Amino acid sequence: MNKNDTILNDKPQSLPLPPEGEAGRGLVIAINTRLLIKNKLEGIGRFTYETVKRLCENHPEHTFYLLFDRMYDKSYVFAPNVVPIIVPFQSRHPFLWWFWFHVQVPRVLKSLKADVFVSTDGYIPLNCKIPVVNVIHDLNFEHNPQHLTPLVRWYYRKFFPQYARAATRIATVSTFSKLDIAQMYGIDENKIDVVYNGVSSEFKSLGLYDKNVIKQKYTSGENYFVYVGSLHPRKNIERLLLAFEQFKQQSTSPMKLVIVGEAMFMAQTIRAVYEKSTAHNDIVFTGRVSNKELAELLGAAFALVYVPLFEGFGIPIVEAFACNVPVITSNTTSMPEVGGEAALLVNPEDVNSIAEAMKEIANNPKTYERLQENAKIQLQKFSWDKTADALWGAIEKCFK
Repeated sequence: MNKNDTILNDKPQSLPLPPEGEAGRGLVIAINTRLLIKNKLEGIGRFTYETVKRLCENHPEHTFYLLFDRMYDKSYVFAPNVVPIIVPFQSRHPFLWWFWFHVQVPRVLKSLKADVFVSTDGYIPLNCKIPVVNVIHDLNFEHNPQHLTPLVRWYYRKFFPQYARAATRIATVSTFSKLDIAQMYGIDENKIDVVYNGVSSEFKSLGLYDKNVIKQKYTSGENYFVYVGSLHPRKNIERLLLAFEQFKQQSTSPMKLVIVGEAMFMAQTIRAVYEKSTAHNDIVFTGRVSNKELAELLGAAFALVYVPLFEGFGIPIVEAFACNVPVITSNTTSMPEVGGEAALLVNPEDVNSIAEAMKEIANNPKTYERLQENAKIQLQKFSWDKTADALWGAIEKCFK
């Protein structure tokens, strides 16, 4: 920690002014950045990093106060107009979620005399006295509550309807999620802005040599299907493993399956399916990897097989597009919208449907090439620059 860090304690205190020479200029914008954790950027953390960085850099006339719940990495102070604030306590439990957003954050906003509050993860203070832009990525917890622990499920289903209705503007990452939020919570669609996710620059097509190096490292040089994401129940890993087993039983292909991601609760069910699989010797679990390794693993893959039961967007789909890697994905929720004509769509609840798509993409070069060509077109819809511009548009609407 250095002398410039600001920590809110239990006693009222004066929080820092904008950077020297900037006081009185532009808006005071406070942003919830508690999910910016070095080397642990999951989907919402990645969204937060890519959008907030661009907002700060693209709008030097405004002052951005970034609210963290722990010590932050200095790389997250994106520009001279950024002031980081550490707001105790680490909000990683429903009781602390409530305390952080309903008690601590309002104190900070009042002290800052903030003009607007932006939350990138769906949580906001209730009865906020200033405009609020709330990014709600999806409502999976409403559709699949069985995937959550009882206390987390209770919190989400009690407070997220209130968070949605209390926000001045809502931003979400797909038209599917926009309509879902509007219908589920009775929100006027005109209050909701679609801000598609983007794809980071490290995801790109690899040359043959680099592909061979990665394949040698992970699969003894063999081609592989890849899955990217957490090992959470809604990600449908068990059916993916069963589909790969069926693919191997019906094929002489030496293809492997690489599962990239960190195990979540209930992952023991995944392990049980894996251990019973006749193809388990051809399945590789990497665990969590760095961003660089993730881009390499995806770039060297034969195809992405990403078949969750529910997604508000599905960032790995567009990351695969950027790597020139064909995609198999689900025909439900947001994934047909994101995949468009550049993905093979399957029923995620039908093991045979997933296995047949694997066979089609492995055995039909015309299908493979068609998906690659269509991906180049579909990818043009998605960039973090467009995401940040759309989110800024939602902020501007608060003052019109």
